[in-house]
Amino acid sequence: MKLTVLGAAQEVTGSCYLIECGSSRVIVDFGIYQGQDDDRKNSTLLPFAPGEIDAVLLTHAHMDHSGRIPLLARNGFSGRIWGTLPTVELV
Repeated sequence: MKLTVLGAAQEVTGSCYLIECGSSRVIVDFGIYQGQDDDRKNSTLLPFAPGEIDAVLLTHAHMDHSGRIPLLARNGFSGRIWGTLPTVELV
């Protein structure tokens, strides 16, 4: 298993982690950045192809954890989105 921190490292917003295990790839959160240089960060895709992601696991519905999911969908993500029922209902 491999864990790659792609967001919210040394800052609070933009939460995003990639977990790879065998051929499976899951993103944990895909949130917006807030603060300095946020427009550029929020419109930039990360170094993975969204179509190769199997699922997104949302920890909760705050925008800094879920706000960039539409960016994934616009760029080829068609996997499942997992979360608790309240989280999924809010997103």
